Amino acid sequence: MTDTNVRFQRANFVVSDLQKSLHLYRDILGMHVEFTKDSPDDSYSYEVFGIDPDLPLGFAVLGTATQQRVMALTEVRGGDLPDQPLPRRAAIVLHVDNIDAVVQACTNAGLQVYREDKLETNDGRIGREFGILDYDGNLVVIYHIVSNA
Repeated sequence: MTDTNVRFQRANFVVSDLQKSLHLYRDILGMHVEFTKDSPDDSYSYEVFGIDPDLPLGFAVLGTATQQRVMALTEVRGGDLPDQPLPRRAAIVLHVDNIDAVVQACTNAGLQVYREDKLETNDGRIGREFGILDYDGNLVVIYHIVSNA
C-alpha cells in the first residue's frame, strides 16, 4: 500500500440540542467553542449521517487548550434522535487532569456514568477510566494516568 499521508482531523457526534451538549463538552470537559454555524440545506451531513433533510442542522467545532478543531457536534434541530443501538460502535477517548471533578459534574448533570475501571496501557502505565454517555447516548471515555511505567 502506498503512503496516504492521512491526518486525523476531528471526531463528530450528532446531537439533538447543541446548547445542552455544550454543557458537557465545554462546561464540564473544558473544551472551547471555536465556531458555530447553521448548516446549509444541501449539507453533506444529511446524506452521510442519514438525517431527514427537512430538519435544520447546526454545527459547532470544539478545541482544547492544546488541540484545535478536535471535535465537532452536528445538531439536528426539531427532531428526536433514536436511541443508540447496542453494542455501541464508536467513542471518543479523552485524557482529563481532574477525573474526580469531571465524574462528579457528570453525575450532578444526570448523565450516565459507568463504573470506574483500572486502565493498564500497553507500555505499563496505570490509570483510571470511566465511560460517560452524553445527553444523546454518545459514548465518551475519560481517563487519567496515575503512575508511569
